[in-house]
Amino acid sequence: MGTPLNTISGAGLGLKRSFLNDVLQQPPAEIGFYEVAPENWMTIGGKHGQRFKAMTEQFPFVAHGLSLSVGSTDPLDEAFIRALKGFIAEYGISLYSEHLSYCSHQGHLYDLMPIPFTEEAVRHAASRIRRVQELLEQRIAIENISYYAAPGQEMSEIEFFNAVVAEADCLILLDINNIYVNSVNHQYDAEAFMRAIPGERIAYGHMAGHFVQAPDFLVDTHGAPVIDPVWDLLSKAYQHHGVFPTLLERDFNLPPLAELVAEVATIGQLQQQAVQARHKQVA
Repeated sequence: MGTPLNTISGAGLGLKRSFLNDVLQQPPAEIGFYEVAPENWMTIGGKHGQRFKAMTEQFPFVAHGLSLSVGSTDPLDEAFIRALKGFIAEYGISLYSEHLSYCSHQGHLYDLMPIPFTEEAVRHAASRIRRVQELLEQRIAIENISYYAAPGQEMSEIEFFNAVVAEADCLILLDINNIYVNSVNHQYDAEAFMRAIPGERIAYGHMAGHFVQAPDFLVDTHGAPVIDPVWDLLSKAYQHHGVFPTLLERDFNLPPLAELVAEVATIGQLQQQAVQARHKQVA
């Protein structure tokens, strides 16, 4: 099952329509690849559609899904998956990723809900991921999500996540901010969680900001700058797993493009530092 991982590298940015024209006219050198939510772009037409096509002809893209609902008991939307396959082919998108969660139960819930950490849920989610990969004819990357409750928990988050990934034989989208948010909310060691991830499966990573509701309660919003402890965790991830492509997510409270590019540049700097440190160790 093909997986063209070598088509993305460096630091990336989630593409928004609000700055589509700006990055097309004057592409920031700091951005090596872009990400889109396919649900928001699959039916795009007109000028936005033309500009998006032009972008995909110039830069590597990944697609990050919002509605697949791999943990749901509702039937998989195979018509959507087949349309997604066409979208990926049409625009030359190298990789598709989704969340290890569910967002539907007899209709859309409009939020990413946590799957119970149980052996039964491992088998259920993994079988659905395998079916998606069969339909797409390529491996997909599954993201560790932020969550605020763990009903019916029989195993730890990392045990559950790794079990699903292994049984589905899929790749990983490693969200560094989600690890940090969960480590504060559920009181575990963020670095230990990061180290327990099977690094050979990491396709790319996510960086984002969050909202501090209380010192012991963080909310994953993608609406704020990345904070220093999350940058530090990314640096440690590069040291432990090696450098992997990493993308900045910003979905709300969008600042000027220059501020986003500055954060993307920080990702690039951490990647360069990790490479240089590894060369010194080898020398």
